[in-house]
Amino acid sequence: MKDQQCNFCRSDAPKLSAEQAQAELRVVPDWSLEAEAGELKLKREFSFPDFARALVFTNRVGEFAESIGHHPDLLTSWGKVTVVWYTHKIGGVQQGDFLCAIETELLYQREK
Repeated sequence: MKDQQCNFCRSDAPKLSAEQAQAELRVVPDWSLEAEAGELKLKREFSFPDFARALVFTNRVGEFAESIGHHPDLLTSWGKVTVVWYTHKIGGVQQGDFLCAIETELLYQREK
């Protein structure tokens, strides 16, 4: 998998406008769009009963990210994990980031 080309991270991936990204939020309503340094990012905080379960989820998201070659920002704390999907090469979000958010939701549902 390490040699896999990241199709989500291509520099020619079409970047979504703020309006397009806002419309896409309907498929992941618990997520939000945040602008950081002029880049839109897709963000969600997930809750857990303790650090150990948060860490398990972090590792599952990490395994998924490795399998597709596209990596989110992950912040693991006691009882929560913050996941941020965006595409660095295009300086914003694209359709693939929303697909990754959907997969992250599915992983979370399995952890509950």
